Amino acid sequence: MEERKSPEYTLELLADRSCVKEIVKAILHTIFFHRYFTALTPTTHDLFDITLPVVSDVELETLIDQRATTLSRHFEISPYSNPNASDQQGGRGQVVVQFMEKKRRKGWFGGKADDELVWESWVLDVTLATPRTDTEVVKARRAMENSLQRTALKIINIVNRDRNHIPPITTNETNPFPYQILVNPKNEGWGRGMGIF
Repeated sequence: MEERKSPEYTLELLADRSCVKEIVKAILHTIFFHRYFTALTPTTHDLFDITLPVVSDVELETLIDQRATTLSRHFEISPYSNPNASDQQGGRGQVVVQFMEKKRRKGWFGGKADDELVWESWVLDVTLATPRTDTEVVKARRAMENSLQRTALKIINIVNRDRNHIPPITTNETNPFPYQILVNPKNEGWGRGMGIF
């Protein structure tokens, strides 16, 4: 049987250095709100006069905060942290969210092992805005608001449209699907040092 490729959804975000952490957290919470299959108490957070959902799970909130902080630090130490940098675009960063299902497979000598197969991925491509004048700051803020709203609506459209690939829940665990959040995944891992990626 041929294995299906899991869907990967790419979301484009614009953020300046002062808001990148909050914007990334807001979008990650929005994704998890629609893909975290446990009982939730609905909570909201306002950012740029846009009300967005928040998953009120301490473990998940901590992980989201850690990954957003990691991305924010990436922008602080990037070559674009210098205000005199020549590139108008600023820097770029990426956050990848992967949802997995556990598949039991038979191992050698009758043993069994669990494989974690990705059933859905979300890629957040974050572009750092670097406004230099007051006029550029106003334009950047408006662009960030539009980017945040457009991205939140895109998530809602995707989760309402694409449901057939979600695997059946076959366990009574609190969260039936493991997940991971990676920051700049092409910069991580053993392949980077060898020049593979």
